[in-house]
Amino acid sequence: MADDAVNAPLTVAVIGSGPAGFYTAGALLEQSGVPVRVDLYERLATPWGLVRAGVAPDHPKIKAVSSVYAATAADERFRFFGNVEVGRHVSREELVERYDAVVYTVGAQGERRLGIPGEDLPGSVPAVDVVGWYNGHPDFADRAPDLSGRRAVVIGAGNVALDVARILCSPVERLAATDIADHALDALRASAIEQVVVVGRRGPAQAAFTTAELRELPEFTGAAVDVDPAEVAEQPGEEKLSRLIRRNLAVLRDYAAALPSQASEVSQASQPAGGTRRMALRFLRSPVEIRGEGRVAEVVFARNRLEVDAEGWVSAVDTGEREVFP
Repeated sequence: MADDAVNAPLTVAVIGSGPAGFYTAGALLEQSGVPVRVDLYERLATPWGLVRAGVAPDHPKIKAVSSVYAATAADERFRFFGNVEVGRHVSREELVERYDAVVYTVGAQGERRLGIPGEDLPGSVPAVDVVGWYNGHPDFADRAPDLSGRRAVVIGAGNVALDVARILCSPVERLAATDIADHALDALRASAIEQVVVVGRRGPAQAAFTTAELRELPEFTGAAVDVDPAEVAEQPGEEKLSRLIRRNLAVLRDYAAALPSQASEVSQASQPAGGTRRMALRFLRSPVEIRGEGRVAEVVFARNRLEVDAEGWVSAVDTGEREVFP
């Protein structure tokens, strides 16, 4: 009995099959001093979490990381149990009783609310819903955004904002060659959107874009990117900025120089030529109200200025000026 106990493998239940879950499983199975068996539990029928449901469908190279997870799944010491929800199909107490350790890698998925009037109007949609919708996540298949307006406004200045804007702008023929959900492709094919505006609270130097995502926009959307030259002019403390941020500024300035005629306010922007969907990037604006009778009709933004504190932190400060994007 004592020898059997010494030689028995360490049994671990991993809850959640996204990247964190698979990397945890892989690290456990790589241990050389202790024999390990891993059972991975997933609420959905399919694994890989945000690699499957969060990465934009037109970025297959990023999704290719799933081959690493597939190698872990092929290990004979690994088992996958899909369609099993902890707390519903199996309890925590049952898991603790049967395993030496239980690791939770379920993430904290949820929307980040703006906290402004009109946020709950139809037509105001959290990015997590849109991303899940076009990736075919079963929880979001029915969250189709209303694409009947001429303009969509995406609030945020990171890669998820660029993903959403890029999908809304991309030619349907390009998207059809990806693994985008069929229901999303059908909706985008019928979309009336002519312009997508991505709006950031602070300046371009504080945006969380990666240079590759920023640089690829014209290639993926088939249209030039509208950037206001005044907003990407010299930034506070630019000489101290990181190389990544300086690269981003260079890309944004190239866009601004290529479209000098588009520097007018977005609220006055005309329909793009040739029927292509135009993307605009705007900075130094915070949403303060979403208006509409029964659905979103316009977004009110505060115009901001930047302030730098003694520690170098850059804050957006409301100037009192307001701008309305229909």
